Amino acid sequence: MTGLKMPEPDQKILARRNEIIQALKKLVPGEGVISDADEMRPYESDGLTAYKQLPMIVVLPSTTEEVSRVLKYCHNEGIKIVPRGAGTSLSGGALPLEDGILLGLGKFNRVLDIDFDNRCAVVEPGVTNLAITHAVAHEGFYYAPDPSSQIACTIGGNIAENSGGVHSLKYGLTTNNVLGLEVVLVTGEVIRIGGKHLDSQGYDLLGLMTGSEGLLGVITEVTVRILQRPETARAVLVGFSTSEDAGACVAEVIGAGIIAGGMEMMDKPAIHAAEEFVHAGYPLDVEALLIVELDGPEAEVDHLLARVEKIATNNKADSIKVSNSEAERLSFWAGRKAAFPAVGRLSPDYYCMDGTIPRHQLPLVLSRMREFSKHYGLRVANVFHAGDGNLHPLILYDANEPGELEKAENFGADILKLCVEVGGVLTGEHGVGVEKRDLMETMFNQIDLDHQQRVKCAFDDKGLLNPGKVFPTLRRCVELGRMHVHAGKVPFPDIPRF
Repeated sequence: MTGLKMPEPDQKILARRNEIIQALKKLVPGEGVISDADEMRPYESDGLTAYKQLPMIVVLPSTTEEVSRVLKYCHNEGIKIVPRGAGTSLSGGALPLEDGILLGLGKFNRVLDIDFDNRCAVVEPGVTNLAITHAVAHEGFYYAPDPSSQIACTIGGNIAENSGGVHSLKYGLTTNNVLGLEVVLVTGEVIRIGGKHLDSQGYDLLGLMTGSEGLLGVITEVTVRILQRPETARAVLVGFSTSEDAGACVAEVIGAGIIAGGMEMMDKPAIHAAEEFVHAGYPLDVEALLIVELDGPEAEVDHLLARVEKIATNNKADSIKVSNSEAERLSFWAGRKAAFPAVGRLSPDYYCMDGTIPRHQLPLVLSRMREFSKHYGLRVANVFHAGDGNLHPLILYDANEPGELEKAENFGADILKLCVEVGGVLTGEHGVGVEKRDLMETMFNQIDLDHQQRVKCAFDDKGLLNPGKVFPTLRRCVELGRMHVHAGKVPFPDIPRF
């Protein structure tokens, strides 16, 4: 695994592997424990396929009680746990550990309750994002966050990474659409946060859990907000001769107070790849393409479309094409949603980045990315959520060529550092995982990181949940001033107390 250092495996735990397997089989009977290397191979990586590591054991519970028993056992025995949903993570968040169990939640795949009166649905974490919409579509409802991987990614993973999607500009990220959680703590205790009600008193633990990347607990039930389909939705394709003009158009649309249902951007390599893959009707003679969708009452949509067309024309748009049917609107989006697999046809491998910037910095950042591309000798295709400044550059490389993966990693690091430099952040929706872990210090000082780790210590006193992720240097809880006393003893007695 180039450029990636994970915690050194605990040899004492590895020596006990057979004992641990037998204990877990008693806790999760049937076929809930996988220990054969070949059978564990599907779990060795996630969507960030540059890195691979077989777990010590895979455990597939099917009930909250089984999750509770497994976590309690691991906590008592000092065994690391990596929670995993569908494995579509693009930051290495579900990367297994050699001396840890991988806790797969794929069996938690039921829709438990649909409450149209309260406009919410209760589902298990292994339900896919798109399946929630399918479950409520017959009554004209849908679940708003829609990552490009929505056909495969699960709602539990969406919560872990605070996923977004092409319609997050208007309808928010996962955190804005989750109402309640059932969470199993590392000690095996089960807690419930929020519910069908719209607000809760006390600390915002729901917000804390959303985006916590599996470091604080394991989610076993989710209550999400569902919305009614808008009366009208129309999309417009706007082509530009430069990415800078497209970026300026995005800034002006937002500055005019127009909140589009979605506003996406692709550059020329991504446009051509998507068009060849899906045949969405994209113009091929432009350098940048915006997809802007307006939704709401028909009169409002028509009015806003006219305003967007005027702004686009003033920003040197080369072409403007408005959808004239629902099928055409869906076709416009099909190309965008297939952009990632489509770009995979351009190169043996690509490295998908995720950073967020202030919208007005878009022209500058795109220009600097072209400079990076020349410097590293690697092509880049840009596909991103332009409306909220969430960039997804796809760096094209060939892992079979010596040194190209390292160059892609360095290229990606430069992009993320640039995002922070212009006032943005390291991630928008893919999480930190291992990919951005060692860049956290470019955004946070040690005091910031210590306070974040104190939160982790409050939930995970032994640092067993998804270790090696998010924090560049994981400090022990006692070093951070949290003294957990168990049975009259403190951990790490050799370290002086505060």
